[in-house]
Amino acid sequence: MENSLRQYIDLYHANRDELDARSAPVINTLRPQAVRVLEEMTLPRPGADDYEVIDLPSILGHDYGVNIRRVPLSVNPAESFHCGVPRMSTALFMLVNDRFGRTPDSLSALPEGVEVESLAVMARKRPEVVADYYGRLAVMENPIVALSTLLAQDGLWIRIPKGVKVERPIQLVEILGGADNLMAVRRVVIVAEEQSDARLLICDHTIPSARDMMALQTIEIYAEAGARFEIYDLEESAETTRRLSSLWLRQEKDSHVLINGMTIYNGVTRNEYHTRFAAPGSSLRLFGMGIADKDRLVDTYSRVDHDYGHCHTEELFKFSVDDLARCAFTGLVKVAAGAEKTEAYQSNRNLIGSDAARMFSKPQLEIYNDDVKCSHGSATGRLDEMQLFYMRTRGLDEETARLLLKQAFMADVIDKVEIPGLRERLTHMVERRFAGESAGCHDCNSECPTFRN
Repeated sequence: MENSLRQYIDLYHANRDELDARSAPVINTLRPQAVRVLEEMTLPRPGADDYEVIDLPSILGHDYGVNIRRVPLSVNPAESFHCGVPRMSTALFMLVNDRFGRTPDSLSALPEGVEVESLAVMARKRPEVVADYYGRLAVMENPIVALSTLLAQDGLWIRIPKGVKVERPIQLVEILGGADNLMAVRRVVIVAEEQSDARLLICDHTIPSARDMMALQTIEIYAEAGARFEIYDLEESAETTRRLSSLWLRQEKDSHVLINGMTIYNGVTRNEYHTRFAAPGSSLRLFGMGIADKDRLVDTYSRVDHDYGHCHTEELFKFSVDDLARCAFTGLVKVAAGAEKTEAYQSNRNLIGSDAARMFSKPQLEIYNDDVKCSHGSATGRLDEMQLFYMRTRGLDEETARLLLKQAFMADVIDKVEIPGLRERLTHMVERRFAGESAGCHDCNSECPTFRN
């Protein structure tokens, strides 16, 4: 067993009763399996397959506290709610570390029957329903999944009932904060029932005064027949923040899903996307971006399993890497033998801004069927000198010209956003980021709503 995992296994054995008592039986049931898996696990080192730059043993070997006793922490949401997307019309909820909260108007902004609730609360109220979904998609052999299964006590539950269209986006503000080093363990379960339609915006922040923080999360999404679901995951954290996120998606017949993960400001980030077509006629649009400078790290892994035919995937990830930063993209599209008429297009494009910056790219296709249309590609390079020269001849100084070209490079990922107002706001945020300004906007502190548990 990896030494860096020993502290968490020992923590579990010493506090099992406390962990279970402050969670729910549905969540507790899977902990023994997680222990067995972790006892036999060896964490991959940097350079291993699918882990080109991420150092899991080092990250997980750090001394993070875990708030097992659910002690209320002194965290002021207003300190970090410099939300880059203020004044949007959303149904607003919050996870402070892993503690669920909402405003007095959160639920009134949603149609009747839509459930957005603490995962632990819902698991106690309706255990038979949550048990049908919790831990059913995420594979325990994955280290992020195993560790989050071992330590999770709460998270978020979202269910969109059959045939319901949610007009307003659901917005989840995730905040990390506390006086000491802390690991927040979050589990998220999303069920989009047949013919439902909803959008989720996740804004991931770290309180400026926080010390070394870890966000460890597993997200499971079920898109049932005919469902339409979009999820936008926006990270604006801090240089002292480590984020390990694993998303698992299952799509049924004629479902349509859009995922867009954007790392604008971070410390070390690992984002995983594990998706599967479980019936024909569905589509997935999977997009993302990472902006890394200084010594930041952004590592992205995606796997799309086409187990059935007549499905369509469009995948695009872009990275801007500067200074001493390192980024990686590993993407696998696998087409099963019987998945005829599959269409799958995967692209990775990267912009390098310094001699010391590093980008690792590994796009992959694994196809067991001739009747398909599939392609994949990767390109890594610097800003086009001819374009820079042309812009200089139009009167722009070099710094401004470079800024505009970097913004233009990310434009097609931003253009995939379909929430009104968010696309324009993201353009502004990326502009500020490339200009070296603080990631969060500082004009909405007075607008921070009051949340309650």
